[in-house]
Amino acid sequence: MHKRTRSLKNRVGEQGGTLVEFAVVFMVFLTFLFGLLDFGRALYVYHFVSYAARDGTRFAIVRGAACTTFPTACPTKLDGSEVRGYLQAGVPPGVDPNALTVTTTWPGNNPGCTGPVNSPGCVVNVKVQYNFSFIIPFVPKLTSLMTSTSQMVISQ
Repeated sequence: MHKRTRSLKNRVGEQGGTLVEFAVVFMVFLTFLFGLLDFGRALYVYHFVSYAARDGTRFAIVRGAACTTFPTACPTKLDGSEVRGYLQAGVPPGVDPNALTVTTTWPGNNPGCTGPVNSPGCVVNVKVQYNFSFIIPFVPKLTSLMTSTSQMVISQ
């Protein structure tokens, strides 16, 4: 009987120890889980930015100076605001369309370019940027600038 009494006395001082250990381990687990989800979001946005640059370039190469077959009518001079509007209209859920920066340029100095810079044979560049903010708890606010550039030759 004496042994049993002594073991209970030793355990009395440790009653809250398990709860404290659980709280610490649970916080580490939640931080890891939220971090994993946040890096998944970052990968999702990175792929969207890459796709948006290619899609914006494709939008521009089929609407050059020789375009006549667009469903209603081709713009006489495609500018960067039309490419930006096209890309912002197709933003998936979870991506802020207002945080998307689209820069479209027509260098016009490649060998196949004759005439206006938006004529067939000329090059169009589309650069898409997105400032991604991580939301991992217990970590200072982190942001990452995601950038993708695409260049293609205008076809019509």
